[in-house]
Amino acid sequence: MLTSCKSDKKSFVVTGEFSSVQKNDTLYLEHLGLGGIEPVDSVKLSPKGTFKFKVPAPKNPEFYQLRLDHQVAIFAVDSTETLRVTGDAKDLFNTFRVENSPVNDQIREINHQYRQTAKKIEELGKKHKEKMIDDVTYLSQLDSIVNEYKTFASKIILGNPGSAAAYYAVFQKIGDYLIFDPYDKKDYVMFGAVATSWHNFYPETPRTKHLYDFTINAMKMRKQQERQAQLLDNIPITIESSLPDVVLPDVNNNNVALSSLKGNVVLLDFTVYNSDFSFEHNMHITNIYRRYKNRGFEVYQISFDSDEHIWKNAAINVPWITVRDPQSVYSPLLSRYNVRNLPTAFILNREGDVVARIEDYTKLESELNKVLK
Repeated sequence: MLTSCKSDKKSFVVTGEFSSVQKNDTLYLEHLGLGGIEPVDSVKLSPKGTFKFKVPAPKNPEFYQLRLDHQVAIFAVDSTETLRVTGDAKDLFNTFRVENSPVNDQIREINHQYRQTAKKIEELGKKHKEKMIDDVTYLSQLDSIVNEYKTFASKIILGNPGSAAAYYAVFQKIGDYLIFDPYDKKDYVMFGAVATSWHNFYPETPRTKHLYDFTINAMKMRKQQERQAQLLDNIPITIESSLPDVVLPDVNNNNVALSSLKGNVVLLDFTVYNSDFSFEHNMHITNIYRRYKNRGFEVYQISFDSDEHIWKNAAINVPWITVRDPQSVYSPLLSRYNVRNLPTAFILNREGDVVARIEDYTKLESELNKVLK
């Protein structure tokens, strides 16, 4: 169990030694607070690279960084009163160590895994933009890369959800997006575990309140979108939909709203045209569309093709509404609707409520017959 820092300790000490220092190098200690980076103290490194900071102790595990020029080394102050750190000033990120601190060893592992994940995603994005891989392959490989990080981080989080390392892992971001999505049913478990533990160990502290409020608000939002989460588990839904509307340009560059089809039973189809499955996929939808269109059935098909020309040439003659998201496979629509594989579809009833998720299109007709009455 984590030992709380909210005891009678008045301060914590950071002492250490960096090799390869330059004359007059200044080392800065900064607090990574909820509101951003806050300066705490600074010191001129000795010729041997030694230094010492003494700082008022926080009431809960907190995060700090040592900054030397443009290099930073992040660490947590947990249950340790005195931290001894070492590193090479020429490569602080890769050499920084906190001696005898398991929680900081975990944070270092998280940083390493995060860097590897970000690098893989960047390389994957370059391959996609250079057309070395298609849109479907990009989404599939992206999902695998992110899940690899989640598998690693989940062990740290669930192993000791009250630790600083668990908090640190659950809030890692790629760009502006959290790797663990608090609005996703599976990922929410991680936030819930950390929030509960911190609420028990460090009640009424600012970081705990922020984490707890963040998690509770995510839970409320997730419950509002419960139909979407349940659809992922193939559970029948009867409550009102809260999935967002979609407004995108068709092949004639006219914006068409999904909500404009309310009153019809709608197949909301997520796909790409530049793929091996596209022809067979659209032929299957065409056959069903022709059989059911007179009963109030419509198709709103969203293309995530990165090549607009290919989509327009192929889509110009389809008999249903086809639109394209210009953000392609980077579109937030995919994460918002929890679409990880293409093609994927949803069936909306005449009130605009989602009543089925379709990943196996051989079941499309039977699902439609449940709604078309």
